[in-house]
Amino acid sequence: MGIIELNERQERILEIVKKQAPITGEKIAELLNVTRAALRPDLAVLTMSGFLEAKPRVGYTFKAEGYGNELKKILNQYRVKEVQSLPIVLKDSCSVYDAIVTLFMEDTGSIFIVDDDNYLCGVVSRKDFLKATLGQADIHKMPVSIIMTRMPNIITTGADDTVVDAVKKIVEHEVDSLPVVRSFIDVEGEEKLEVIGKITKTNIARLFLDLATDGR
Repeated sequence: MGIIELNERQERILEIVKKQAPITGEKIAELLNVTRAALRPDLAVLTMSGFLEAKPRVGYTFKAEGYGNELKKILNQYRVKEVQSLPIVLKDSCSVYDAIVTLFMEDTGSIFIVDDDNYLCGVVSRKDFLKATLGQADIHKMPVSIIMTRMPNIITTGADDTVVDAVKKIVEHEVDSLPVVRSFIDVEGEEKLEVIGKITKTNIARLFLDLATDGR
């Protein structure tokens, strides 16, 4: 996929430079017990990739942003649709009690609420349910629409958005998950959203784990 994979020697070079920079190529070769000529291709790869900076008469220094840029390149190749999971969806007429049962049965943090036409109209979280149960209302009769967060105050993402964009929304808005939606324009010219998935902190953590273990 065009991502640079460092070999064992290159990883060791980075560790040496991080600890001892600035350091000359001759010194790195000495520490690795190889010739300067044998090391030259590895140093060239690391320098051209942005991991190291070569300074004349000074030596090599580590560029921390090199790792950040490489990680950004990797994550930008992944789309939400590649990591999303199935959403838990209920109608807005569902009772708060039934929604709470669904929340625990499905072991989810949020439930997405749709109207009679199955378009997104709200979202409820564990915090919303807690507030509802602390009150005096009869949660068996109260519709979930009473306690849900409504549009347009729902943060969404699209299936073709990058994972990086989704992560930014999760962090900036301090939410645990986002509904993945498909947009439609109805006959009155209004935008309607169909829920086709969800992306959560767990989805993102699994992606990082897959990347760290190279899919093993």
